[in-house]
Amino acid sequence: MEYALITGASSGIGFELANIMAEKGHNLILVARREAALLDLKTHLEKSYQVMVDVVTMDLSKPGQAQALYQHCANHQLTVNCLINNAGYGDYGKFDLSKLEIYQNMLQLNIMALTELTALFLDEMKKRKSGRILNVGSTAAFQPGPNFAVYAASKAYVMQFTEALNFELRGTGVRVTLLTPGVTKTGFVSRANMSAAANTKSGVMAAKTVALAGYKAMMEGKLNTIPGWKNQILALGSKTMPSRELLLQITGRILRDTREPQKKLENAA
Repeated sequence: MEYALITGASSGIGFELANIMAEKGHNLILVARREAALLDLKTHLEKSYQVMVDVVTMDLSKPGQAQALYQHCANHQLTVNCLINNAGYGDYGKFDLSKLEIYQNMLQLNIMALTELTALFLDEMKKRKSGRILNVGSTAAFQPGPNFAVYAASKAYVMQFTEALNFELRGTGVRVTLLTPGVTKTGFVSRANMSAAANTKSGVMAAKTVALAGYKAMMEGKLNTIPGWKNQILALGSKTMPSRELLLQITGRILRDTREPQKKLENAA
């Protein structure tokens, strides 16, 4: 029996993807740290949509957990035909004012767990000549992120890794898609301590809207989808900026801490 595996499934985009996919008839493997939330979601989905739901309580920011998750699926003979690498988090503020352990955990989750899970499940997908992988990135990947330096860099990795893998796998029956949302109404802003960031004050998208865009793009085998016209303009503008200095100045303004005195946009050198 085939399953879709969703990491970070207890809230936000992952939660909405679980609901969308269950409604479409997908059996699910739901992974997150919060067991109670996962069990509530499992009960709701099985009752509402008559699908099979397996729950795995796990913190993928810890080394070795991706392998443990893969082994769980193997031990229970759960065939993963859709892998959704959604789990991830950020930390807002100046780089030197946060703790090294936060960055280590963030990179383990945002980069290493995503890469390891992709590698572990990809081989079986290729053998079956069928499979879908959806990696959740961010518009933060398109430019450097003052006050968000490590997170933005981690999402730049996710973007380039996913797009390169999409090209490598053409003709194999396995398609890899990148979902690139902007600021979304989830628990992300609160966990990242970025409620004071200027870009969270308007234009925040609903998690269900983002999740639906990601699901459609994954099933159609698209390379990339950027939900929302404002986010699409931001992505295009980042690519066409005449200088990296100007791009940095603009991004710094977008991500500025609104508790600090507002600074005027400097002219690019």
